[in-house]
Amino acid sequence: MTTPHGKLTLGWASRDITPSRPVLLLGQFHSRISERVNDPLSVTALAVEAKNENGACEQAVIVSADHAVIPGFILAQVRERVRAAAPDLDVKKVFLSATHTHTAPTVTDGIYPPAAPEVMTPAECAEQFVQSASGAIVEAWTNRRPAGVSWGFGHAVVGHNRRMTYLDGASKMYGNTNDVNFSHIEGYEDHGVDLLFTWDEKDRLTGVVVNLACPSQVTEGAKCVSADFWHEARVEIRRRLGADLFILPQCAAAGDQSPHLLLDKKAEEFMRKGTGVTEREEIALRIADAVEDVLPVAQKQIRTHAPFRHVARTIDLPVRKVTDEEVAFARSECDRLRKADPDVKNSPTFVHLRRHNRVIQRYEEQKTKPFYPMELHVIRLGDVAMATNPFELFLDFGVRIKARSQAVQTFLVQLACDWTGYLPTARAVAARSYGAEVASNQVGPEGGQALVEETLKSIDELWINETR
Repeated sequence: MTTPHGKLTLGWASRDITPSRPVLLLGQFHSRISERVNDPLSVTALAVEAKNENGACEQAVIVSADHAVIPGFILAQVRERVRAAAPDLDVKKVFLSATHTHTAPTVTDGIYPPAAPEVMTPAECAEQFVQSASGAIVEAWTNRRPAGVSWGFGHAVVGHNRRMTYLDGASKMYGNTNDVNFSHIEGYEDHGVDLLFTWDEKDRLTGVVVNLACPSQVTEGAKCVSADFWHEARVEIRRRLGADLFILPQCAAAGDQSPHLLLDKKAEEFMRKGTGVTEREEIALRIADAVEDVLPVAQKQIRTHAPFRHVARTIDLPVRKVTDEEVAFARSECDRLRKADPDVKNSPTFVHLRRHNRVIQRYEEQKTKPFYPMELHVIRLGDVAMATNPFELFLDFGVRIKARSQAVQTFLVQLACDWTGYLPTARAVAARSYGAEVASNQVGPEGGQALVEETLKSIDELWINETR
């Protein structure tokens, strides 16, 4: 395997994906119908191609959307439309990821009970997304021009570990810290910001990829359409660096992370009142500061030629096995829920029944399907590596990959190409709570470590086998 070290061509495009009618919002156990549009949703695509003098060619289209998740069937439909419109693009080299806002449309049928006729159906929302995303990809691919890239690393306090641990060893997501039994916060927080800048032939900034370990969920329970803090971040970055700048946000490994503060809440609220900014605006200022701080260094190191390679492959991860005790609990919960709500009119009942029924189904499937086939993308672009996964991946796994990666910077992109729930650490499974119980995990800690090793294996190959 060779790594093209040729001239780079890049193209950008972005499309508005804000729904025109009320929608079912994805992200809670109860159904929510949007009552207004707070701010627009967008899908943004960056196309990259390199060719060298030996004829070697490589491609990638990196896509990010203001959605909670990107189900696999959505990706398949997007690729099919792109294939017809851009036959010179290898659609296997296209990947989509979500920012994990909880105030964007549901695109999968059956997650919530059907809504009123005036509400867009998940199928209608899916069609709107597929049309817009495929259009953005084709436009970005068509827009490719000779260009340059540079990269840099900054810091912004955005994500916080959201699992509180108590003296009995149990953890709870969003647990109360003002508790006599509170012991500590379960895991690490990553405030690093990985940045990839793009430039035109006159060294003018055209776009930036912003990668950080936090989902966009400050106002996650609202009944409105919103990109959450990424809206304010876009507004602030463009105010400083240019109104036409493309901004592509990526959520790194952050399954146990959140923008919600569980410590120092009173102090933070006091400071925000004093400065006159909202929580989302404060996060946006921190992100924009990180971009602006890194930019002068990145601007001095623009590269129009760089090693570029994109590996897309399927890896088999061992599924988290459902135990006899766990399937018995799932069956008892289904019985309890049906007795409490025989007609399943309550949306939390509907959602919980679906979760428990899925555990029962997995208990039978694991006998013949012991592995989950996961689509993995690993890119090398200069000194930068970028690697995807479809999970809400607990941060520890991301830290393990970054610590051992040969790249100067490693961009991890979760919720990419599919959605299969949380992937927790062994520590979290032992401590229990939402996100680490079997109903939340198709893949468990054993599969998480396999993901780490397979990702690092692909990164290693891109550095060892380069051709200069």
